Amino acid sequence: MRHLNADIAIIGGSTGGVAAAIAALRMGCSVILTEETDWIGGQLTSQGVPPDEHQYIEKTGCTKSYREFREKVRKYYRSNFALTLSAENAEYFNPGNAAVGKLSVDPRVTVSVLEEMLMPYIFSGKLQLLKNCFLMKADVNGDKIDSVFLEHHLSGELYCLTADYFLDGTDCGDLLHHCQAEHVMGSESQADTDEPHALPGEADPYDMQSVSHCFAVDYIEGGDFTIDKPETYDYWKRYKADYWPDMQLSMTTPHHITHEPLKWSLFGENGGRDMFQYRRILDKTLFLPGTYHSDITIINVPQTDYFEGVIFNVPDAAWHLKAAKQLSLSFLYWLQTEAPTMTGTPGHKGLRLRKDVMGTEDGLAKAVYVRESRRIKAEFTILEQHVATDSRKDGKAAQFEDSVGIGLYRIDLHPSTGGRNYIDIGCLPFQIPLGAFIPVRMENMLPACKNIGTTHITNGCYRLHPVEWNIGEAAGALAAFCIKNKYKPREVYYTSTKRMDFQMDLKRLGIDLAWKL
Repeated sequence: MRHLNADIAIIGGSTGGVAAAIAALRMGCSVILTEETDWIGGQLTSQGVPPDEHQYIEKTGCTKSYREFREKVRKYYRSNFALTLSAENAEYFNPGNAAVGKLSVDPRVTVSVLEEMLMPYIFSGKLQLLKNCFLMKADVNGDKIDSVFLEHHLSGELYCLTADYFLDGTDCGDLLHHCQAEHVMGSESQADTDEPHALPGEADPYDMQSVSHCFAVDYIEGGDFTIDKPETYDYWKRYKADYWPDMQLSMTTPHHITHEPLKWSLFGENGGRDMFQYRRILDKTLFLPGTYHSDITIINVPQTDYFEGVIFNVPDAAWHLKAAKQLSLSFLYWLQTEAPTMTGTPGHKGLRLRKDVMGTEDGLAKAVYVRESRRIKAEFTILEQHVATDSRKDGKAAQFEDSVGIGLYRIDLHPSTGGRNYIDIGCLPFQIPLGAFIPVRMENMLPACKNIGTTHITNGCYRLHPVEWNIGEAAGALAAFCIKNKYKPREVYYTSTKRMDFQMDLKRLGIDLAWKL
């Protein structure tokens, strides 16, 4: 067994986990960062989800380091790809020109940029990066974690990590589980939170957002790239949720706000929503002629939302993970063989699964896209009443004196494992309160991604890329601030002078604490 030590150990290389490492390293701490796959970045990379961002992102509403990351992505394309002159000179170059994002990017580019941002610290020895390692257990002494144990899933090598602080950067809140930190999962009841959109009856810990296994495709006219028929295709071909307007494998889904039937089509034909442009990561017209045969897109659509079961805290979690993969592959097979086309002949056989984009043998993302994690029981919990447009009579989200960042996204909840349709409601530009980072008991463990003190409802707007990045950055900075000053996170939260000193450190890092709209 290898014993490794650092000031801060970050378990999980999610979007937030990587941001936490960057912040802690820039504040002078040594860091161990672990990751279950061979790609750091979480939803940005291994889960294959190009950034979902708000309408102000190019000007404001994110941290300095997140803006730096975005700029480095654009620089990477300009330095390594044959762009057209107009693309080369575009102020806000968007490689995919996707419908849902202002910077839709190949995940291979994203992981290269993230590793480039960490490389100086790897070379200096300040950062130890452990890939392909999964968390086995945590040794806890009272209210503190003494050590965590990991196993390399390829070599079988075991690691024992010790640190002053342990941050949970896993997408499912795995460290919260293993160190037995007080936490919640699933849906709270209205009796718990008084939130208008919480469950009207009892809370349900197994009612959470669906997961999706993303994949990349291009389209080669005249080709036939039909995959082998997935083993559970016939099941998914017959599947229809009670609240779904058509079969799961179809071109009709509920509208995410109105729940009215929404028509899709592969390329926007017949007025349907253009599935190919929706999360397109490469628009071939932005590159010199002949560079690419086709656009490339990520398929992450309602038809691939898996809501038949949850993927942690249940004995059949592995079965549900496999089933989520089977649903995605079944939808691809349906698109290739049975989806309606303009010619009248069913199936788009020219759809080609781009295994190289995701870097996997089956062509699916290295990890399933997790929208909802375990969440700490925190000193302060963010409620719908703090951020939802309909709950704020003055037109402003709640203002928090302990703000450690800002964010904006609709409260966007996908169909749930509890049998509920989309919940998608307006949200105001909000702040991220420090109280949501402070566990009710644990002293040297902090959440660093989707696992802060939100509810099932508010997780829907605090889970997106720039917000998760800000959360991770604030968590890494908090641990570093506490090490430097020999404080505890709880002291920083409850002592106004210490909190304000910490907020000054955040401002020096380039983290806005209030919106400047």
